Amino acid sequence: MSRRNNWWLAMVALVVSATRGLSIHGDRVFSPAEAKGGQDLDPTTTAVVLIEFQNEFTADGGKLHDAVKETMDATEMLTKAAKVAAAARKAGCTIVHAPIAFGADDNPNPGLGILKACKADDLFAEGSWNAAFDEKMKPEAGDVVVQGKKGLDAFPGTDLEKILVDRGIHHVVLAGFLTNCCVESTMRTAYEKGFNTVTLTDCCATTSPEGHSAATSGTFGMFSTPMTADEYLATLGP
Repeated sequence: MSRRNNWWLAMVALVVSATRGLSIHGDRVFSPAEAKGGQDLDPTTTAVVLIEFQNEFTADGGKLHDAVKETMDATEMLTKAAKVAAAARKAGCTIVHAPIAFGADDNPNPGLGILKACKADDLFAEGSWNAAFDEKMKPEAGDVVVQGKKGLDAFPGTDLEKILVDRGIHHVVLAGFLTNCCVESTMRTAYEKGFNTVTLTDCCATTSPEGHSAATSGTFGMFSTPMTADEYLATLGP
């Protein structure tokens, strides 16, 4: 066999080896051996990700407030989420805010489903009061704000993954809106990427008690460890 053929075979083997690694891990953050699911929570490697705590949902006058008010009030989720954020911040967790906002033509799927409604009703308009953070949930010094969220899952098209990786995060704790939409979508991706994922069942809200219950008592347990706010706070210590 010629030297040229040997070189060619070596290059093919190298490409196959590299491709095999990609096919196993894809865009996962952790390899199977390194996946963090089920580990004990450690505040120093935990990010509490607060999804869409914005006036559009949380405040009187928000276009979606009436739709979520029943489930918000049922669990007092806004008060509990603020309490979790304060305690987690004090304990050394990274606090990450993931707001959504739309410009004139950057809705990623404006002809279908919930994103169609966002476009039709001009929801979360960039720069508006509606898209601003709720007074109780405004970022504080040291918090991080995700950039680029236009869709439901907080990972695609944003810097969330980079934020988590750059800070050495192993554990992702989720709260916010909507229970069975953006929270659930983000939960599924965090789980697939190998993070130890926790969902705070009474720090989320959606448009119906039935939808909230179906997620918190059903799908949440498939892709995360569901906890109440009090259960999570207990893991932070006294």
